[in-house]
Amino acid sequence: MTRNASPDGGTPRLRADAARNRAQVLAAARSAFRELGTAAPLDEIARRAGVNIATLYRRFPDRDALIRQVVLDGFTLVVQTAHDALETAPQDPLAAIEKMLLRLVDERDMLVLPLIGGPVIDDTQALELQRRTAATLEDILAVARAQDAVRPDVTAVDLITTGALACRPLPHLPAEQATTLATRHVRIFLDGLRPDGARPLPPPPTREDLTAHLHTAEGTDREPGPTQV
Repeated sequence: MTRNASPDGGTPRLRADAARNRAQVLAAARSAFRELGTAAPLDEIARRAGVNIATLYRRFPDRDALIRQVVLDGFTLVVQTAHDALETAPQDPLAAIEKMLLRLVDERDMLVLPLIGGPVIDDTQALELQRRTAATLEDILAVARAQDAVRPDVTAVDLITTGALACRPLPHLPAEQATTLATRHVRIFLDGLRPDGARPLPPPPTREDLTAHLHTAEGTDREPGPTQV
């Protein structure tokens, strides 16, 4: 048995060693996907996780299930980070946005697929997490606009794309230098949000505009290579 009954009689919880193995597989998958793309051999992911391939398949029956969980974990982190920012936004909206973006930079390894060009999955849970993220970011911006802290034409898509760009790793750059550079760019972006002296922006795309072209045609398989992850 790898599961124990939950105290409230709901969904069984993974046993401690099974939960640890699952977390190790996901961490190894993120590492392998970042370096090799989502076509990374599952044997290699199991090796990096320190488990045998049978253990990997017990947790994730196929590659799609593993990719889906990596994507969902990333989106869940983004939703939680945005929600935390919304709670502190009334005190200082720009500080809340800065803290949110820098937290995503710090935890960018979790975002290897959803924010750094991984495959789009037509999954209702993933789509709902994306919707919640966009709605929460719009709520943060509404607070900021009410305080005249940001220019009126900035949108949630601007925050989403800035987060994605800041989290994208630059090749051959040591992690510490990459973090320093991303922090600089986040702060430059934040200064650009201020209304004073702002020049008009081109018409903004919607979240739907941003993601529509990422969906592959029905029946078309697409595996991103290392430069796409």
